[in-house]
Amino acid sequence: MYKVDLNSDMGESFGNYSLGMDEEVMKFITSANIACGWHAGDAMVMDKTVAAAQKINIAIGAHPGFPDLLGFGRREMKVSYEEAKNYIKYQIGALWAFAKSRGVELQHVKAHGAFYNMAAKDSQMARAIAEAVYEVDKELILVGLAKSEMIRIGKDIGLKVANEVFADRAYNPDGTLVSRNIKGSVIHDKEEAISRVIRMVKSGRVASVTGEDINIQADTICVHGDNPSAVLFVQEIRKALENENIKVAPMSSFIR
Repeated sequence: MYKVDLNSDMGESFGNYSLGMDEEVMKFITSANIACGWHAGDAMVMDKTVAAAQKINIAIGAHPGFPDLLGFGRREMKVSYEEAKNYIKYQIGALWAFAKSRGVELQHVKAHGAFYNMAAKDSQMARAIAEAVYEVDKELILVGLAKSEMIRIGKDIGLKVANEVFADRAYNPDGTLVSRNIKGSVIHDKEEAISRVIRMVKSGRVASVTGEDINIQADTICVHGDNPSAVLFVQEIRKALENENIKVAPMSSFIR
């Protein structure tokens, strides 16, 4: 049987500012990436999100980003190898404290925004992130863009890795995501997005923006749920996967 994880970014509210529909999305996913207070989230939000995930038995992971609340972690930063490494350690530690206090184990680490995108191509940044995860807990799963430097280097140093694909994003021929600044980078047709996801899981293939088919491994699918229509989309993706006899389960249940 085919297996795949459904993940979503969670806990991205901050103080009086509310973002996302976490409790609705949690009903349909298997893994939650929880913001650790640097690009979004705060102590109260982190604790609430861990508790909500625990209540319905959703696996949780750290979602560390650049220290950039104003830019929501989507702006590139020039940081040293040691800085990148310690940024990851610091944020894993923050979420670990809330998880530990509630008797929950962390399953994975997935970098956020610009941190994630830069590490997909930059081998030094990818190694800094991977080493940070390994040194904190080598049993944690490192989530990275499928076919990226994060996956290659994570495997190289001995981490378990999860190849991540995106339901609603267009791909370049090299397997990277098409920049959001380019028209057509986001797929708005739900049926098209769902059919692409099923093909990625079952056939390991996806069509790039040039029309060229590329090989891709789909261990976990990132879905977004920051508005009511997006929540419905998440629900429809899960239903479609199950209708195709694809088991939706936390990544830790099948990644070794």
